[in-house]
Amino acid sequence: MRVTRVAICFLFLVALFGCGGSHRPPRQRVLLPPTLNLVPHKNIGLFTFSVENAKGNLHEFATRRFEEYVLAAQSGIEMREFTRADSSEVFSASDTSGVPVAFFGHLKISNVKPSGHLTASLSPVMQATVTVELSVWLVNTRTGGVLWRRSSQSTEKVGGLSFIGGTPSFSAKDPNDAYGRLVNQLVYNVTYDVRSTWVDQ
Repeated sequence: MRVTRVAICFLFLVALFGCGGSHRPPRQRVLLPPTLNLVPHKNIGLFTFSVENAKGNLHEFATRRFEEYVLAAQSGIEMREFTRADSSEVFSASDTSGVPVAFFGHLKISNVKPSGHLTASLSPVMQATVTVELSVWLVNTRTGGVLWRRSSQSTEKVGGLSFIGGTPSFSAKDPNDAYGRLVNQLVYNVTYDVRSTWVDQ
């Protein structure tokens, strides 16, 4: 009986010290550099995003927000703004724009499901559930090759909707309104690779 107790104590001590020997140090949070480092390019072109199935200024608003996010994420770079009409200048053999790479983007609106109601003062309020997809890609202006691409999609219910010739029109001015929050989320998602990120190691 005594031998049994001694054996049990011995096994308990072995297990105890064995667990202690395999103790892992606490995990640490490490800041990783951005996957897409724009600093070596220094001068970055940004073309106003195009838009599909919608009118209004939502694509212009998304372009500005994208520029703000990128500039906030990486220091030491400059962004030059272009319109689609400037593409021949930027991609010409005698390019004088001085931008080795340029961002392009496309905003696609789909699945627009309008709904409406009257307020207490009998004023009409038009809302809609819409799906918005933002795609952004980085192009080498010398070769025309795509260096990077990312997209994000979100479905939201928004207000203030109007139609022009059967096409929905969106007006976005305030980052905190319905359209602003929608665009902010999409831009935040597509700029993931240009931001430094914290990870546990």
